Amino acid sequence: MSKVKQNIYNILKGKFLISEDAFKNWRIIIFVVILLLFMISRSHSSDKKVLRIAELNKEIRELKAEFVDTRTKVMQLELESAIQRKVAVRGLLPSENPPKKIRVIKSKVD
Repeated sequence: MSKVKQNIYNILKGKFLISEDAFKNWRIIIFVVILLLFMISRSHSSDKKVLRIAELNKEIRELKAEFVDTRTKVMQLELESAIQRKVAVRGLLPSENPPKKIRVIKSKVD
């Protein structure tokens, strides 16, 4: 049997974990496992952040729509016709005579 085949069989049987220099192999395996766990945790963390960003974007769109709706209602309430209808119930009507401009002339005191 060739040396390559023998090495593959040894790996499949797990002899690299129980041989004399197994400590070196265990250190590498533990290091790789720790790196994998770290990568998995970072991946989950980034997924959570992406989901949070999507939720916040949805909330922003809803708040913008609410703002536009509220602004439209306020603009309609500020119209002169809307104000006239509301105060007509209380008996206030628009003036039939246009307003007159009052001019104040200062006199010179000698």
